[in-house]
Amino acid sequence: MKKILVPTDFSKDSITALEAAVDVAKRMNYEIVLLHVVEEAMADSFSISGQGHPVDFEERRFTVELLKRARKQLEKLVLDPKYSNVKITGELRMGNPFHGMTTIIASHKVELVVMGTRGHTKIEEMVIGTNTEKVIRHSHCPILTINKKPATMDFKNIVYATNMSKDEEVFSRIVKKAQHEYNATVHLLRVNTPGDFQRDRVVKEALEKFAKKLQLKNYTINVYNDISTEEGIIYFADTIGADLIAMATHGRTGFAHVLAGSVAEGVAGHSKRPVLTFVVKH
Repeated sequence: MKKILVPTDFSKDSITALEAAVDVAKRMNYEIVLLHVVEEAMADSFSISGQGHPVDFEERRFTVELLKRARKQLEKLVLDPKYSNVKITGELRMGNPFHGMTTIIASHKVELVVMGTRGHTKIEEMVIGTNTEKVIRHSHCPILTINKKPATMDFKNIVYATNMSKDEEVFSRIVKKAQHEYNATVHLLRVNTPGDFQRDRVVKEALEKFAKKLQLKNYTINVYNDISTEEGIIYFADTIGADLIAMATHGRTGFAHVLAGSVAEGVAGHSKRPVLTFVVKH
């Protein structure tokens, strides 16, 4: 059975992500892997040479208590009757939350990650917040981010924001699959900005060719003008009452990411609608 990974820190936002994942799992007949990662308090107590600080038994005891509490919370979610119509497996890990997620994605051959985009405390941000950006940037599977509880999980109107790159072939198939599952209309969107402007006629012709190449059906062609690509995508989605925003990202890292940032990460972090992202090749 195909699997959805849902990282959780038991906060309200991560529970909202779980509820969204349950809805997808029921529709797609997927299994959910619910992951919680406990950061080890004494992870840096010793160096490789054996030199370092003496063992702090209070820290060890604190970590053990964290694990016990997390296990109870995880079991409570897994066994919650309202999720009984979906198979949920709990995974409790210790270490770095980001690496815990990437390890699970690889070992369980995860098809989709569903996660919240913000936390209100440092503990919550162990899983959501900055780690969301890292997963969006590095994951080899699609990421569905949930900023707030969606008005609907019946994705009838999907905004597919695109630059019509040749690298988007795999992602376009993901969008088409979502369109088929939800019997949705796909709204192809190209955002014009002052620094990257093209005439509407030129863009619309290019979008039509792109749609035919992808063999899309039930779609609309749209050009939207705004100060930034991120704001244009969000405002256009608001204008048509979209249920889902879909977009590819090139997953820039290091200095390139500092310079250019990521439109996908920005949209995922600020849109009130669910956002589906996928890293394509450079």
